[in-house]
Amino acid sequence: MLAYLIRRFFAAAVMLVVIVMVVFGIFFLIPKWAGVDIALSFVGKQADPAAVEGVREKLGLGDPIYAQVWEFFKGIFAGRTYTGGGDTIHCAAPCFGYSFRSEQAVWPVLTDRFPVTLALALGAAVLWLIMGVSAGVLSALKRGSLWDRGAMVVALSGVSLPIYFTGMLALSIFVYGLDLFDGQFHPLEEGFSGWFGGMILPWVTLAFLYAAMYARITRATMLEILGEDYIRTARAKGLKETTVIGKHAMRSTMTPLLTMLGMDLGALIGGAILTETAFSLPGLGQAVLNAIKNQDLPIILGVTLVTSVAVLVANLVVDILYAVIDPRVRLT
Repeated sequence: MLAYLIRRFFAAAVMLVVIVMVVFGIFFLIPKWAGVDIALSFVGKQADPAAVEGVREKLGLGDPIYAQVWEFFKGIFAGRTYTGGGDTIHCAAPCFGYSFRSEQAVWPVLTDRFPVTLALALGAAVLWLIMGVSAGVLSALKRGSLWDRGAMVVALSGVSLPIYFTGMLALSIFVYGLDLFDGQFHPLEEGFSGWFGGMILPWVTLAFLYAAMYARITRATMLEILGEDYIRTARAKGLKETTVIGKHAMRSTMTPLLTMLGMDLGALIGGAILTETAFSLPGLGQAVLNAIKNQDLPIILGVTLVTSVAVLVANLVVDILYAVIDPRVRLT
């Protein structure tokens, strides 16, 4: 088990370096090859030439590529000092960039909005796992029944309906129609009940989409597993049906679900843009949407890095859970 963990952590560290290199290439190399003035992208098209030249000097855009990559990489772990145009700006570690347009470091913006997105992603994940897996297992066990057909119709509706439609529909019914919620986000510092009440609808709306997909995958996987020889052997030994399903069938069913969960949860932590926009949640998704509207490239760069690292961490956790569920994985 220890050797397996060491291999996975080493692979994650290598992948982190690759992510930083790829993100640097996307935001700095490709635009340069395309003839785009990168400094102009960081300060805006309306900036005066002196400001553009100052940012070009601060970012070291005239330095060799390897020097730019090193400064970019070092800034994430050791901070960075931007010098040029007659002034000096220090960006403390971890430095995910500096917005010369809003004159603020990117990292405080990310840390201020990250808890909202994390709470949205984790809360919705718990709901969609409970609803999706339960519905999928019951549909597989009652194949062809009224429950099976009804659950799959609901699942198909959940996959087909866009998230902004279900979000607006939930607001229309439960906020403006039944007046059960106020439809406003309340920071956790103002009280748990207000925060929880403001997160219920976003959780349910987001979970409805993913629960539908997980129900379909769970049903298909469970039907396949129930036909395996070891399941028939377990039943032939006289084991209780709850033991056969809970201990044997579910363990094999969880493998593809964990793969999906790692990817979905990592992507959501990067920013559930549509959900946060529909419910006015001040998370990473809304931050990057505002940055795109304002052409604030450093914020977009920072969220891209956080999204990539979130997917990396989520998949690392999934790899570890694989080893817990299936000991054979430790040998790979």
